[in-house]
Amino acid sequence: MPADSREEVRLNKFLSDAGYCSRREADRMIEAGLVTVDGGKAVMGQKVLPGQEVRVDGELLRRGEEQILLAFNKPVGVVCTTDRRWGDTTIYDLIDFPKRVFSIGRLDKASEGLLLLTNRGDLVNKIMRPGNAHEKEYLVEVDRDLCPDFLKQMSEGVYLSDLEVRTLPCRVFPLGKKKFRIILTQGLNRQIRRMCETLGYRVKGLKRVRVMNIELGGLKPGEYRQVSREEYIKMTELLQGSKNPGTKRGN
Repeated sequence: MPADSREEVRLNKFLSDAGYCSRREADRMIEAGLVTVDGGKAVMGQKVLPGQEVRVDGELLRRGEEQILLAFNKPVGVVCTTDRRWGDTTIYDLIDFPKRVFSIGRLDKASEGLLLLTNRGDLVNKIMRPGNAHEKEYLVEVDRDLCPDFLKQMSEGVYLSDLEVRTLPCRVFPLGKKKFRIILTQGLNRQIRRMCETLGYRVKGLKRVRVMNIELGGLKPGEYRQVSREEYIKMTELLQGSKNPGTKRGN
């Protein structure tokens, strides 16, 4: 008995429905030979049926599978762990979401701002893996006036003796006498605080305002929102070519 043609869907729409990328980007990946259907290389204009195995660069996709990505404004004093032994308020105490999600990286207890949460482990690894160099943007306030040498050293890289590593070059912009904006493509443990302390400054306030193309915007502390479909698709396009293995980091 022939398959019902109404169940067929074009492959580029399948990838879009799965939340992986836009149809235009799907066509590009099909043309580049990155997409397979039931183990065979896909072709432009191909249609797929329910139950067929579709992979992009080896990653299995499922049409209509819910891809959850939340943007959360973590308040100061809240921790990014599920461990409640010390009586801390955790991000999961504040996020009443009906399905299981986990954070993409961390912000330390004294820091605030944008934290992403998802149900996709591969997304976590691709964003957090240091070698993938995805941008994260922070607003920082320190305990004394900025000087040109401080800004220059921060942007060129600082040797952290306790970690035995020099930080990668980054972009730093003064915002006032004691405030600056910094854009990192690295995520060492407490990196910004360690950099400042090495140069004789102490961080008084640290807020993450952007991860890749996702911005904190007007979210109030303790609030979260679901990332829009457009934001999600843009992020997956930015992640094309990113490798999966990763380690957890935080500032």
